[in-house]
Amino acid sequence: MFKNWSLPKVIPYILIIAGIVGIISAFAISVDEIKILQNPNYKPICDINPIISCGNVMQSKEASAFGFPNPYIGLAAFGSLLTVGVGMLAGAKFKRWFWLGLEAGSVFGIGFVHWLFFESVYRINALCPYCMTVWVITIATFWYVTLYNIDQGNIKLPIKLKGFYGFVRKHHLDIYIAWILIIAALILKHFWYYYGRYI
Repeated sequence: MFKNWSLPKVIPYILIIAGIVGIISAFAISVDEIKILQNPNYKPICDINPIISCGNVMQSKEASAFGFPNPYIGLAAFGSLLTVGVGMLAGAKFKRWFWLGLEAGSVFGIGFVHWLFFESVYRINALCPYCMTVWVITIATFWYVTLYNIDQGNIKLPIKLKGFYGFVRKHHLDIYIAWILIIAALILKHFWYYYGRYI
């Protein structure tokens, strides 16, 4: 069903959904961070156990990687995605340089969330459900913006990669799901010492 979809028709919806979910997640984290600043004893609703603990993640140095809370980046970035998606539905056409700029932002986002994944799992040893939601939609945004840019000729592929890209394009959803499953498997493997005892 999803193998041969028309990416130009669905990319606005991908951007809109990613924008809305990202804004909600970033806003929720921001509110909890403010409450923690106001009351150091405040426990976020997603502090479920030693592993699923937003509070531990929010109070880490990685939560303010650029000197201010990371969710502020999310509010701006996901707000932009929502605006672009709505604009496309309204008939807006964007030039190549704009799409390359969005691609650059997506590349930054994908690198940033994988760094956060590594730090969260292997350094902080805690997970934030809001953050993990952002990881999932950031990967989706990067993946489908990149495919869209290649399809539209905004990114030029060498001829020798055309065949490989045909395979990728045919299995785009499989690759995305595998990507998420690999991350989930790494998380489960690392925290198996805690969750394995319940199985």
